[in-house]
Amino acid sequence: MTRHSANFEALVAEVKKRVREISPQEVAKKLAAGEVFHLVDVREDHEWAVAHAAGAIHIGKGIIERDIEKHIPDYDTAIVLYCGGGYRSALAADNIQKMGYNHVLSMAGGMRAWQAASLPLAQKDA
Repeated sequence: MTRHSANFEALVAEVKKRVREISPQEVAKKLAAGEVFHLVDVREDHEWAVAHAAGAIHIGKGIIERDIEKHIPDYDTAIVLYCGGGYRSALAADNIQKMGYNHVLSMAGGMRAWQAASLPLAQKDA
């Protein structure tokens, strides 16, 4: 696992006080139950291209604030964000909440936790 700087860890810890998290298993249950929500991968393009959660769309963290309204114009729709380990998704969730999105969750543990739980993947931009 990647080690992050103390300042980055502190920033994410502060942000996580304002962001609700959901486990990968809970996300998978929502998908299986047919619940309506947007599953958004905020990782870098090259990470997305290797593999991503089945059913996800890609809006990288570097552009999510700029492009979220194009992809998800409804501020009241449910959104679950994920990244590699749950840090970038928490930061992105905090920002889009500040933009007015009301039902945003960050997937705890990110893609690493999704894969560790053997949950469904899509590969090579499928």
